[in-house]
Parts: sequence; structure tokens; C-alpha cells
Amino acid sequence: MSPPKPSIASITSSQYFTSLITVFLLVVLLAAGGAAYPGFLSLQVLFNLLIDNAFLLVIAVGMSFVILSGGIDLSVGSVLALTTMICAWMLQTWHWPPLLVIAIGLAIGTLFGAAMGAMIHYFKLQPFIVTLAGMFLARGLCYLISINSITIDDPFFVVLSQTQLPVGDCFISPAALIALATLAVAIYVAHCTAFGRAIYAIGGNEQSALMMGLRVARTKVLIYAFSGFCAALAGVLFSFYMLSGYGLHAQGTELDAIAAVVIGGTLLSGGYGYVAGALTGVLVLGSIQTLIAFDGTLSSWWTKIVIGGLLFIFCVVQRVMTLRTNKK
Repeated sequence: MSPPKPSIASITSSQYFTSLITVFLLVVLLAAGGAAYPGFLSLQVLFNLLIDNAFLLVIAVGMSFVILSGGIDLSVGSVLALTTMICAWMLQTWHWPPLLVIAIGLAIGTLFGAAMGAMIHYFKLQPFIVTLAGMFLARGLCYLISINSITIDDPFFVVLSQTQLPVGDCFISPAALIALATLAVAIYVAHCTAFGRAIYAIGGNEQSALMMGLRVARTKVLIYAFSGFCAALAGVLFSFYMLSGYGLHAQGTELDAIAAVVIGGTLLSGGYGYVAGALTGVLVLGSIQTLIAFDGTLSSWWTKIVIGGLLFIFCVVQRVMTLRTNKK
């Protein structure tokens, strides 16, 4: 007797379904670009997807933890901009050592996220409201430092900005490698540690997590602290990329990060998804931007239109999966 063939219902209810859709979509986008434009599938173009979106990947990693816990963080783009301003001001005005400046920027981002996490848990406030306030606060602090763009000419930052690590006949940037290393560490933490299991438990049902004796308060504070750290690290990488600090940097990046995480297969309701999906989600967004750039005749706004359509489709798919899981 041959084994029964899997039904459409069993396939769509699989825990890997949304992740596989994202991978399939990425392959379709790359194949379409390769068929339409010569050189689109060259190794350097693929590396450029990582190089240009390294900061977004780091933010999406932190956002994955937040969304897996059932929360949201709207402050990450503003924390990125604040970090670029802090780094630029300390380097150009105070002439502090670059490694110390980077450490201070990362510490401020981490503490900023931890403070929001503490407010969300101990004052029982909605993550949307708290992180929205954090977004306005961080963006406003940028303009207290300076209303103008601050150019960074520190030799350490300039060298890292211009460094190209050879891979055969192509190259990759240090920022891209840092982003991939951050992703690898986050995957291990999410799937191989007690902290990661606690994140999924809180996202699934916070009351059940409390009844199981999990340290919900500490976990939630650490989740938002990690998101703040990732936003600050993305700000450092963005400083390498742009060699400047500016209060208008990364406007709307928090929405791009949320889109990347959702397209990567993580449920907005929390408790389900894979951190690795952040990479495929970011690559899908980067592929759309690259396709439009290769075409040369389309407005850049088409990127937002396509991403909005994809996000709507993935939200519908997630809703269908949630309803089927509840029925089971």
C-alpha cells in the first residue's frame, strides 16, 4: 500500500509552510531577474544584496525576537539614527577613540530597549504605544545633538567603509559579515537555549508561561534590550555605510524590518516563526529593489507598492494558518 498523499490542508498547516513560500518567492524573483537582465545572477550582485541591506538584516533579527514574543518595536529606526548621531558627534567633536564610541553607542541602544521592555511589562502598557513614544524620543534626541548631517572622517570608520574582503573574483563587506554573524548567534539563542524557548512560550501564551514558572519579566526586558542592541549595531553599520550621522537617517526602517520578519514567516501574533526567516525576508525586499534598479524605468515607489502587496498576502496566509490551528 502506497503512503497517502499529503493534502493541501496538511501542507498549508505545516510549520514550515510560510518559510517555504518565502524561499520559493525569493527563487522566483532571482530567476525572473536572471531571465530579464544579463548579469543579474552574478555572484557580486547577490553579495550586494547583503552589503546594501546588512543594517536592515541586523534590525530584522532583533525585531524577530520582539515579534516572536508577541510584541512590536517601532523605535528601531530612530535608535539607528540616534546611534549614527552619537557616533558622529563623539568622533568629530570630542575626538574619542572609535572603539569606545562604538561601545557607548551599543550600550545606549541596549539600555534604551531595556527601559522600554521594563515599562511594557511592569506598567502593563501596550508595546505599540511604548515603542512609538521611544521612536519620537530617539528621533528628537537626534536633533538635540545637531539639526544638520555630521560627516565622519575618522580613519577607523573610513577604512571599514572602504574595506572589500575578496571572495574569488568578488568581494563582501565587513558589515555584511557582522550581520551574518549576528544572525547566526540569534538563531542559536532562539532555538538552542532556555531564553529562546521562553521567548516562544511568552509569544504563545504569556499567562501559561507564568504558570510554568518562567521568568517572564526578565525575558521581556532582555528581548527589548536585544532589539535595542541590534538597532544600535545597525546604526554603527549604517555609519560605516554612509560615513555620516543624521537625524533623518533610516526613516521608515522599522516598517521595513517588520515587513521582512513577517514575509520571512514569523506570525505577528507571536509564538511561531524562525529567526532565519529574517534573512530570506530581507533578501526578498532587496531583490525587489534590485529588480526595479535594473529595469531603470520604474519609480522607486514601486518597491513600496510590491512590498505592501506581499505583506498583505502573507498576513492573509498567516490568518488562515492560525484559524486552522485553532480548529485543530
